[in-house]
Amino acid sequence: MAVTNTRLNERVVRLDVHSCDVCGDDLNAVNSTEYERRTKIDIVFEKVVEHVDAQIKQCPTCDATVKARFPSDLDGPLQYGNGLKAYVINLLVCQMVALNRVQKCVTAMIDVTLSEASLLKFILRLHHALEPWEISAKAALLAMPAMNVDETSLRVDRRNHWIHVYSAGDITLKCLHRRRGIDAIDDIDIVPRYGGIIIHDCWASYFSYIHCGHALCGSHLLRELTFVVDSNGYAWAANMKRLLKETCIKVSKSRQKKLSANDYANLQKRFRNILTRGEKELPPIPPRPSGKRGKIAKSDAHNLWERLKDNEQAVWLFAKNSHVSFTNNRAERDLRMAKVKQKVSGCFRTQAYAQAYCRISSYLQTMANKGVNPLIAIQMALAENVTVGRE
Repeated sequence: MAVTNTRLNERVVRLDVHSCDVCGDDLNAVNSTEYERRTKIDIVFEKVVEHVDAQIKQCPTCDATVKARFPSDLDGPLQYGNGLKAYVINLLVCQMVALNRVQKCVTAMIDVTLSEASLLKFILRLHHALEPWEISAKAALLAMPAMNVDETSLRVDRRNHWIHVYSAGDITLKCLHRRRGIDAIDDIDIVPRYGGIIIHDCWASYFSYIHCGHALCGSHLLRELTFVVDSNGYAWAANMKRLLKETCIKVSKSRQKKLSANDYANLQKRFRNILTRGEKELPPIPPRPSGKRGKIAKSDAHNLWERLKDNEQAVWLFAKNSHVSFTNNRAERDLRMAKVKQKVSGCFRTQAYAQAYCRISSYLQTMANKGVNPLIAIQMALAENVTVGRE
């Protein structure tokens, strides 16, 4: 276990009863029946300065000057410890505090003003230290039976980039790429090597990978069905929405977290009957105008109906496989703070710090899922004493 700068200084003070408040009798010889405890928690700000003096000697035999070796973490005349680095990184990455405000916080605590360049070096130091962790996290994700995937935009150097997230178990991994589609997925190289089931929001690029299973997010389908019901009032959409909700509740209440073979067969019959009635309820698609090329414009209701019909197995995979969740909310939750970060800072000035944010926030979210304090987690990583499997 890494040595951290988090210490607990706990003491118990006992208050004795010497006399009775009512009659005044001496109670020193009377044993106590019980204790009532009240607790006060406080923080003591302590600046720890450690000087290391290396001896320098002159060899009488060869007249050489010999100096004692400094520890490996003392590369120069002045160094900052992992506790201070963890405090700064926690403010910058987890709490999303601006650089100049972090400077003021550090100055108030240790009466030393650190430059913005020094603060950013702490970020890059942790980014490089976490490279082995990221490699092992990818390997652990590839062994999972199901994985949530999603992507969201992020402004970097006034250009649009994309954060791709991969979440399974207690592991969260976010990767930055200039693009969103197949090129990005191939470069990140997780889905192309994955043989399990990916849960997503029906983004077409994911369906290009036929070697892995696919499951669609039920929350996205419910939102689209609600829109179709509110805008068009189609009965098939209302019935499909009701079927999705009923199946989700039934699966969540079942002990195996999936439907039996008989229940799943009945579900398929109800699903196909709703689609058959929906096809009759939808208006016919107008013929293609003469001389026009490309796809025929269809309504949102038509597109949703076709998507449900073409991806029947992906829609109901959560009812057949206990490893598949009904929604893709896990991936969306993991991406949410990246959007908050963008709102706070506007954008990242360089791609290097954007990549550092993705790797560090991935690690901290993973450790938070394990119940590890972020300050402890950062110090463990800086001390190069962390693995994916550590509890």
